[in-house]
Amino acid sequence: MKIVIAPDSFKESLSAMDVATAIEDGFKEIFPQAHYIKIPVADGGEGTVRAIIDATGGRMLHQMVTGPLGQPVDAFYGLTGDGQTAVIEMAAASGLELVLPEQRNPMLATSFGVGELILDALELGVSRFVLGVGGSATNDGGAGMLQALGIKLLDDKGEQIAFGGAGLADLQRIDVSTLDPRVAHAVFEIACDVTNPLVGPMGASVVFGPQKGASSAMIEQLDCNLRHFAACIRRDTGIDVLSMEGAGAGGGISAAMMVFLNGHLRPGSEMVMDAVGLTEAMGGADLVITGEGRLDGQTIHGKTPIGVARVAQRLGVPVVAMAGCFGEGARAIHEHGIDAAFSIVSRPCTVPEALSEAQMNVRTTARNVAAALAMGMRLTDHCNQKTETQK
Repeated sequence: MKIVIAPDSFKESLSAMDVATAIEDGFKEIFPQAHYIKIPVADGGEGTVRAIIDATGGRMLHQMVTGPLGQPVDAFYGLTGDGQTAVIEMAAASGLELVLPEQRNPMLATSFGVGELILDALELGVSRFVLGVGGSATNDGGAGMLQALGIKLLDDKGEQIAFGGAGLADLQRIDVSTLDPRVAHAVFEIACDVTNPLVGPMGASVVFGPQKGASSAMIEQLDCNLRHFAACIRRDTGIDVLSMEGAGAGGGISAAMMVFLNGHLRPGSEMVMDAVGLTEAMGGADLVITGEGRLDGQTIHGKTPIGVARVAQRLGVPVVAMAGCFGEGARAIHEHGIDAAFSIVSRPCTVPEALSEAQMNVRTTARNVAAALAMGMRLTDHCNQKTETQK
């Protein structure tokens, strides 16, 4: 039996490889002789860099940059084997995990560090960029990134606006004349796992603001500020970002990239799966196992489990998904290629407990899924034997 294990990371607890290894360990308790292929994947968030550089024989580079709240952080990005493409995870420079839960505040958090990583790669002569925008702590519309790249976002006194989503309220003029000229000769692809617009009920602030520490009052102000940012962009560039699908990804950084860097959106899971050769690995597979930290209504909008399931569907391979928990709308995943789904948490517990026990829970759940499959195989054999006997 050939089993392909292709999960995403479980945010704040396990990397994609950790998840894949725990699933393999659990399945081996029941099917020790099976052939397992582990392919950690990602959808533009954490793990994107590792997945792509491993697939291309690239290398990881480290750079000190400005963190979400202005503090220095040791960030990283990947350089593909040919040295022509930089793969950047927004989370590495401006990520939620870089900020303690009690300090998370998208009114103040900046994407400046992402721009600094781009500058570092430009110094190496990079001509193509892949930016994964998942896992950000920011809601600044990519303003910080633009400032790092030389664009001036000016208030009514001609001064640069402050970092964070709050600073956008003071924006009066956008001066692109000082944008680093090397940007014009580079290609930017945005690995994006969502289609959310910049503002409104499905926009960056309302949908993603709460997980970044935004209160109800903050969400209303952040949404208003992004709308103001969009109005300034339209006035100064003639481009309407409010109509752009996916502009709300990464706290709105996708909007800034599409307008000022001529960036193009591409489903992150699709981009990574192409790089790691997932379709080829699934050839002749009997089962595919995928998963992520939470399965909910957002999962069907391009996230890793659905991307994996679509590849498996084309090849006629059944898919099992595992998740830390299920959220509202999770049942929709069964209409998009996932045959069965399992939550790994087996008892009431706190979030810290769930995170600390994640590896054990993944392994245990995998073992139980494998046992159920083995029992089903025995049951099928038994029924077939009874049928033959009755004949």
